[in-house]
Amino acid sequence: MNNLVRDLRGEYGWSQAELAQKLDVSRQTINAIETGKYDPSLPLAFKIARLFGRPIEMIFVPEE
Repeated sequence: MNNLVRDLRGEYGWSQAELAQKLDVSRQTINAIETGKYDPSLPLAFKIARLFGRPIEMIFVPEE
């Protein structure tokens, strides 16, 4: 799954550690999401979408 987490995090000026703290996950989880090695659970994906104030489908896009 492709995602815009890294881009959005950059817009907000947050480090991976800061984003991880806001989402109550590890920095390694954020890194894995950003690099496409891990697809977040649905609850975590919704939490990310709410944090960035964007619809979930604008952040996470399935690969075709």
